[in-house]
Amino acid sequence: MTDRLSHIIETFAAAGLPISHKQGKQFLTLYEFMTEYNKNVNLTAITDFEDAVMKHYIDSVLPFAHLDIPKGQSFIDVGTGAGFPALPLLIYRPDLRGTLCDSLQKRCVYLEKACEEIGVEACVIHERGEVLGRETMMRESFDIATARAVAPMPVLTEFCLPFVAVGGYFVALKSVNENVHAADGAFKALGGKLFKVVDYKLPNGDDRRLAVVKKISQTPTKYPRSYANITKKPL
Repeated sequence: MTDRLSHIIETFAAAGLPISHKQGKQFLTLYEFMTEYNKNVNLTAITDFEDAVMKHYIDSVLPFAHLDIPKGQSFIDVGTGAGFPALPLLIYRPDLRGTLCDSLQKRCVYLEKACEEIGVEACVIHERGEVLGRETMMRESFDIATARAVAPMPVLTEFCLPFVAVGGYFVALKSVNENVHAADGAFKALGGKLFKVVDYKLPNGDDRRLAVVKKISQTPTKYPRSYANITKKPL
């Protein structure tokens, strides 16, 4: 345990993300809980310890080092899956108020238990993003919407931007192969404007791209559309 705990703390430090001993233990607990739970519920294909630290933990937290996020802001992680980037971000920034949205009930049960195990508070919601984004209480009610998803940027934008309050941001964690400008039409239609794109590397040399979209006006009520329309006819 000591070696693994040291590895976590040292890997974060090497990435310019210093964490406390307590946070290191939270990350280790999350790894142990996730890999054990993964034996019965398919959460992730990444179960090797060092890979999980780099490709789940660092990959979830490092992009947010490029943003100045004020204390106490709210975020929703759309299609959170096994809880990335939300869970590592809540460990690293416990002052943030997180909501985790996923369409699979089994994953939501895991996420609630994982939050208990690692000692973070979060709201877990079992719902599809495009359905939740039409609910009055959720719509335009977050400072940040984030997603680490394989969906193309125009599709991801329609899932996420309706959640963001005017003045807030949609933060997309993407690969460097992603053409962010392919979503220019989606940004305009949904009330957003591309704020910045940052290319960076993980400490292991893997390339990543961060796309940040600022919400400059309200999203028209006709968005988000149905899943079929979003995916078949992207904006």
